[in-house]
Amino acid sequence: MKLEIKELSKSFGGTKVLDGINISLESGRIYCFMEPSGSGKTTFFKILLGIITKDSGTITGLDGCNITAVFQEDRLCNDFTPIENVSMVMNGPSRNHKKAAKEELLNLLPKESLTRPVSTLSGGMKRRVAIVRALSVPFDMVILDEPFSGLDEGNKNKVISYMKVKCQGKLVLVSTHQQEDIDRLNGILIKL
Repeated sequence: MKLEIKELSKSFGGTKVLDGINISLESGRIYCFMEPSGSGKTTFFKILLGIITKDSGTITGLDGCNITAVFQEDRLCNDFTPIENVSMVMNGPSRNHKKAAKEELLNLLPKESLTRPVSTLSGGMKRRVAIVRALSVPFDMVILDEPFSGLDEGNKNKVISYMKVKCQGKLVLVSTHQQEDIDRLNGILIKL
């Protein structure tokens, strides 16, 4: 898959957030956006996801593309367990979903946390549930908007290893504030 963005612009109330962005992105790579807050990363991601519309410019390569995302907010069902949050998005026979969800979650979470309501989990645990859920659907492209917030170094390393396996051959867009995250991901730095 190849994504071509040409002269992409977006303004809010007269304030230009994206101004003539030109980027070419290809599957099998991890692209990292490390810009100050308010520079348009989330706006750019929301345009790719179809949540907001661009003012001008073209985006080619999204037709037929399955996109998954982790937003800055976890967007989990708080009364559901991690297993229920992940199994609800899985494809295939439903009798296998909970078992498959549990196996995926055990890569990043302790077993005892999997059957508790998400509302009882720490912020870092919720983040990991959101990441597993996003990577448990069929996808061609994944957008991860500050996926490492709330994670300590050990869990961040686990998440990065997990992402590298689950995202192999996919188009990956990650926003972060840390150069070390880009280094660990073997990411390509993109400027907006």
